[in-house]
Amino acid sequence: MPRLLSLLVAIATAVPLIADEPKKPAKDRYESRRRFDPDGINKFYLGRQIAQVMGYQGASWLERPEREKEESPAKLIEALAIKEGMTVADVGAGSGYHTFRIAPLVGEKGKVLAVDIQQEMLDLMTARAKKEKVTNVQTVKGTDKDPKLPEGKVDLIFLVDVYHEFEHPYEMTEKMVAALKPGGRLVFVEFREEDREVPIKPVHKMSERQVIKEMAEFPALEHTKTYDKLPWQHVVIFTKKEEKK
Repeated sequence: MPRLLSLLVAIATAVPLIADEPKKPAKDRYESRRRFDPDGINKFYLGRQIAQVMGYQGASWLERPEREKEESPAKLIEALAIKEGMTVADVGAGSGYHTFRIAPLVGEKGKVLAVDIQQEMLDLMTARAKKEKVTNVQTVKGTDKDPKLPEGKVDLIFLVDVYHEFEHPYEMTEKMVAALKPGGRLVFVEFREEDREVPIKPVHKMSERQVIKEMAEFPALEHTKTYDKLPWQHVVIFTKKEEKK
């Protein structure tokens, strides 16, 4: 009996220890493959190869005059339905091509958070804001896993030709969803993979189906619209569901 009692005590003592053990990490979401497109990195997410990041040396390409014809930025901005007083995050803002088009729309009471991981890009935007006396643009240095946005404070986050380059798309999206207000929108502007006539390298294009597939990982998001009236890109829009009371 003493022996049995000792065994029972030992088991009872061990139970809390087992319950307090940290959860095992989730299965790795990313994979590498023997064969991959050299224009991307050998890292795949939900079947999609992640593209190489365009460095700050390509800033002049972002400001090319042909971009007006190829991407119709005025139509894009109109489709975003930006209102005065909004907080808008341009994630992967680069040289600020879209940032400075949005700044006048949000007005003095609003602001544009221009996020990039390259300090050189942030410096370009800071210099332009100073030169043009734009006071409602705030540059933010993010990381490859976190755009460093304020939680629950952003009305609109949009990503122009950049999400496909995120080295950690799940972690980035998780942070962006947290940054959105209930009813806020997360907008993906990507070159249409479905259209072979779009003269962009394959790993730098995404289909609407793939974007929706990747956002299905986040129950708080709802696909509310896809705008397909741009020459080369589609605009895939998700809305953060309102919190249930």
